Amino acid sequence: MDLRFIDPAHPLYAQELELRYQVLRAPLGMDRASVKFPFDADSLHLVAVEGPDVVGCVLFHPEGPHTGRLFQMDVAPARQKSGLGARLVRALEEALEARGFQEVTLHGRASVQGFYERLGYAVYGEPFVEVGIPHVHMRRRLGGP
Repeated sequence: MDLRFIDPAHPLYAQELELRYQVLRAPLGMDRASVKFPFDADSLHLVAVEGPDVVGCVLFHPEGPHTGRLFQMDVAPARQKSGLGARLVRALEEALEARGFQEVTLHGRASVQGFYERLGYAVYGEPFVEVGIPHVHMRRRLGGP
């Protein structure tokens, strides 16, 4: 398993988009266009590659000199609950710290709140609905436990 940063010009980007669609959008009945964000090109894309296939990804969009938002974190169904998701998040955090970022925020689906809490993220603010499902605001200071 190889973790690597790519950008939208990379040949693996199409696979990343398809994984994001299949795992995060198709189950909600959303179309393929909904998976691509206007700020994809300005975001960091970390993918997990197994053989020729993208089997996981996590993205980060800077929202200031020291903070930004983690989004579109997903793992192929056959690889879920294998530790790959945590590995992706931790690798992203290490790269962000090296770039001077101090905080990561995210909009976590309520169903995966526990996953992020185990990685040190804390809920703040009020729950909300996004893409038709319950979400929570979460954040984590980098460089800490």
